[in-house]
Amino acid sequence: MGNYNYRQIAAFLERAELEKKEIGRITADYTDLDVAAAYEIQAELVNLKLEQGYRVIGPKMGLTSQAKMKQMKVEEPIYGYIFDYMVIPNGGQLRMRDLIHPKVEAEIAFVMGKDVSGPGVTGAQILAATEFVTSALEIIDSRYENFSFTLPDVIADNASSSRVILGDRLVRPDEMELDLVGVTLSINGQIKALGAGAAVLGHPAHSVAMLANMLARKGESLKAGSVILTGGVTEAILLHVGDTVSAKLDGLGEIGFQVTE
Repeated sequence: MGNYNYRQIAAFLERAELEKKEIGRITADYTDLDVAAAYEIQAELVNLKLEQGYRVIGPKMGLTSQAKMKQMKVEEPIYGYIFDYMVIPNGGQLRMRDLIHPKVEAEIAFVMGKDVSGPGVTGAQILAATEFVTSALEIIDSRYENFSFTLPDVIADNASSSRVILGDRLVRPDEMELDLVGVTLSINGQIKALGAGAAVLGHPAHSVAMLANMLARKGESLKAGSVILTGGVTEAILLHVGDTVSAKLDGLGEIGFQVTE
């Protein structure tokens, strides 16, 4: 691993987000960039945003389906962070001019009631520490041209985090079978994707447990009050100006937004 200026690379990625400009993948220039270094760049990107006064809402998991892990040739998912400026109210508007080439996926979000520290955290422990679950729509917007990236690229780019809509209905996790939650994602009244909670590592709580264990390697933990996106239940669908997006999650209600110019 070369001796890279992590902050400089993070600033380059942040500029791409702010200027809404696609960039070539950073691994084209930094050919031996590995996952550990990519998380260092991500940490610098997070620091840049915190220095600007933005606040972390919570972490998010990516690549949580077996198909995506196989596609990216990985053994475990990846994580990034959602900030307060990324939150759009349910029923609100997503402005296309703020983004590059956004895609939407439906997810189940966990609101933590207690701190959780790994390693060795199980899904059962996560459910016991979770105050509520709710529905979420995550808008991912890779800063790379044509969503073309390797694993270190996407990790450094804060796992393509861009915008999020959270549902209005909060449900206690013991009141539903989260792996059996059926999900439909519709655009302009047409169903574009279907899934169930089990698409996320067999059960969304497993995703949060894995996150806790991954964070433990860096001496970090899950914090009470944080909102955690567990990963796409559906595939990600490309968005266009004029789209009306809605998702229905069994027991968690409906959630949606409009795409404007």
